Order: sequence, then C-alpha cells, then structure tokens
Amino acid sequence: MFTLFRRGSGRLTPRQAHEQAGEGRSVLLDVREAAEWAAGHAPGALHLPLSRLQEGAALPEAARGRPVVAICRSGNRSRTAARLLAARGLEATDVEGGMIAWAREGLPVAGGRGGSGVVR
Repeated sequence: MFTLFRRGSGRLTPRQAHEQAGEGRSVLLDVREAAEWAAGHAPGALHLPLSRLQEGAALPEAARGRPVVAICRSGNRSRTAARLLAARGLEATDVEGGMIAWAREGLPVAGGRGGSGVVR
C-alpha cells in the first residue's frame, strides 16, 4: 500500500494533511510560536514550537507513537521539524505551503478562543 509518510522526505498538500488528520491516520503538529498559534491554527492540531523541538522537547503525549505531519506558516519551519523528528526515528512529514496554503484552500482555521482564526 502506498503511504504518504516517509522518514524525512515527501511533503503533503494542505488537503492531504487535513484528510489524514481527520481520519486519525496522523497527528497535525503546529510548530509555530505561541502568538501565531493563538491567532489561528488548524482545528485538532497539537502545538509544539520548533524552538522547543530543537531544544529536545518531547512530543505532546497525543502525538507519541503516531505519524506526525508538521505545519508552520509557510512550510519552512515545518520542513525543519519533519527532518528533526525523522532523525529521532519518527514517521514525519510536513505541509507544503504551511498555514498560508491551508487557509488559501479554504480549510478551517480556529482561533485561540474557539472562534475563527487568522494566519499570521
């Protein structure tokens, strides 16, 4: 069976990431900083800034042992995060174009207080 996950390679479109996370086949991990996350993020995503990952922080418990799809604003930090996670032996990829592309495709963006969010 073809899989979209590869250790450190391959990228998903926002729609592919949304479908996989929605079906429970992966965990969407937002690696942006706290202010960016609070402004708007994908519903159901977990949050762990890239800066914390680079310091050796563990994944949120809900992401442990599961395929991870990293997402950031534009796709640069998430690519770094996916490579870092793959180097730790995890099944990881990222979203090409990040939250900017996610929002452009009309996918949902939640705000920090439960309403609609914006991508910063």
